Amino acid sequence: MTTAQESDHHESRYRIGVDIGGTFTDGTLVDSTTGRVTTSKVLSTPSNPASGFISAVKKLLSSASVDPSHIEHVVHATTVATNAIIEGKTARTAFVTTQGFRDMLEIARQIRPSLYDLQFEKPAPLVPRQLCFEVEERVNAKGEVVTPLDDHSLNQVVNQLASSDIEAVAICLLHSYRNPDHERRIGEAISEKLPNVIVSISSDVVPEFREYLRASTTVINSSVAPIVSAYLSSISQKLVSENVTSELLVMQSSGGVYPAQSASENPVFMVESGPAAGAVAAAALGSNLGQPNVISFDMGGTTAKASLIREGQPNITKDYSVGGAAQSGTGAFGGASGYPIRTPVVDLVEIGAGGGSIAWVDSGGALRVGPHSAGADPGPVCYGLGGTKPTITDANLVLGRLD
Repeated sequence: MTTAQESDHHESRYRIGVDIGGTFTDGTLVDSTTGRVTTSKVLSTPSNPASGFISAVKKLLSSASVDPSHIEHVVHATTVATNAIIEGKTARTAFVTTQGFRDMLEIARQIRPSLYDLQFEKPAPLVPRQLCFEVEERVNAKGEVVTPLDDHSLNQVVNQLASSDIEAVAICLLHSYRNPDHERRIGEAISEKLPNVIVSISSDVVPEFREYLRASTTVINSSVAPIVSAYLSSISQKLVSENVTSELLVMQSSGGVYPAQSASENPVFMVESGPAAGAVAAAALGSNLGQPNVISFDMGGTTAKASLIREGQPNITKDYSVGGAAQSGTGAFGGASGYPIRTPVVDLVEIGAGGGSIAWVDSGGALRVGPHSAGADPGPVCYGLGGTKPTITDANLVLGRLD
């Protein structure tokens, strides 16, 4: 390599993208000067996703011989928030609302995803009833104060929260999108008494009408915030330990990015960041090839996602839910079977079928595949890591389609 070439090499700047899936963690390193792309793939580490993340980054830096100080930024797409909701591993969260509306989360909506299914059961509220509290106050639809916020009522609730061993609080009052003053005062009182508790107020998270949708979105934001915050903090520390000190950005459900600090404070905007990244990449590739109207198909080890790209742009919706049965139709991931979220998201359909999907025989003797997956631990039988259930990958190996 000549001296000029060496100089160009050292002056190059790089970008890193890392996506953690249920089976694999994929990394991509792009030379911002030449456009050269380097990729890496490692097994995901479900017990500690940050370990798989940093393994992918180290593999990228090593294979491309890149100095960590030349990294411009690191972009991360993850399903850690989604997994926490689906697996019921959210933080212990309390809910504070207007007097008379304590059962808002329990009542939810009267929309049935399967109208004639007599066995349908809606998911349990993310906040149990004993952790739902009321404060005496009322604001009307014009933002006018009908009943002032009662300080005695507020102090009672704050004291109850202090003795409830909670990690987060979600506050959603009626019509706070028009007048957030009461919500802010409640949030300040709670933060003053419980400085280590994460507080989310609906007028900040999603200032829109329809109190249940606003409440559900705010509760999800609060309940996953401690988990996402700890997760991103762990990744940031591991990057620093590898001398990667550039900014960490997180993919949003809408296909954009925001700083890791913002993602820790408002994680509800990244609930579907993983699937969104694939659709945005397909849109960019289609446009570069002169094909602005394409269908993106993203199949991993656990799930498969499809999205319609029109005029070079994926469709964005705000009508979706997480944690329920996958359905096609209006809104991403189907409508009413899970917890509704009112944040922008790339509209796509997702099913539980991938390379690690487990084959099984149902009670009627029919062969079925998925939605359960062998994941990364233990993985398909052919990995030799202790897996015992046959998967799509095992079938392809036996059929000679894989080496």
